[in-house]
Amino acid sequence: MVENSTKNEMNDAMDNQYLPMYSLNSGMGVEVLPDLFCYTNQIVNVSFVGNPKTSAGWVLIDTGMPESSNHIIEVMEERFGENSKPEAIILTHGHFDHVGAVVDLVEKWGVTVFAHELELPFLTGEQSYPEPDGSVEGGLVAKMSPLFPNEPVDLGNNVEALPSDGSVPYMPEWKWIHTPGHAPGHISLFRVKDRALIAGDAFVTVKQESLYKVMTQEIEMNGPPRYLTTDWKAAKSSVEKLYELKPKVAVTGHGRPLMGEKLTEGLEKLVQEFNQVAIPDDGRFVERKH
Repeated sequence: MVENSTKNEMNDAMDNQYLPMYSLNSGMGVEVLPDLFCYTNQIVNVSFVGNPKTSAGWVLIDTGMPESSNHIIEVMEERFGENSKPEAIILTHGHFDHVGAVVDLVEKWGVTVFAHELELPFLTGEQSYPEPDGSVEGGLVAKMSPLFPNEPVDLGNNVEALPSDGSVPYMPEWKWIHTPGHAPGHISLFRVKDRALIAGDAFVTVKQESLYKVMTQEIEMNGPPRYLTTDWKAAKSSVEKLYELKPKVAVTGHGRPLMGEKLTEGLEKLVQEFNQVAIPDDGRFVERKH
């Protein structure tokens, strides 16, 4: 438990928590759709939703690794222009690699952060996540995970719960979907018209536990990162829920964006083989496997 700051103050638990972890794609971005840009910050993806060729605003999805705000701002300025800022920040969840720069960016831009109501305790300094489980098999990143920060940031009154009707502020064509398992209030974002999916860590396209595969970004459809997933029954249900949407393009929190047959076939196989592919054989939370 972390002591709350006053209502108007923020506390940055990610300050001085820089982790020297990189993939081959670090610092690179790809335009997945005209209004969906995926940028890889070290080993995690952040998304910019908005078309830079129109006068409409844009929204930032997740905020990358600790000490990464300057890199995100540079990419933002290159895509949307100098002195641009998002209408809001949407968080898929509050793990360290998705909120690493959130306090710095809120201080700079003065925008509101939105997240699922079940994530708010981890974003207002009230509750820490369980410590990462380094006992899960899969590779060196998993073994290193107990070193990862699990303390909550405190955004004070700068964070709000997403609307209960599934709508997403400043993203009128998108809906948020509750996809728990990796985190209690984990969400994914979906747009019906082109079946575009921002999955967060509900599933990923790289074996995130393996340092070699994280570095090389070898495409491999996987469930959520094992060392931070605490409810495997919910995680499986979340992947099944996303598969039923039949997405045509997906940006995940880790790994390369996928589309078309590779995405469809990969998701179908993951659903069919989830227990064998995604759930570790051992670990503190594996008792929830069945």
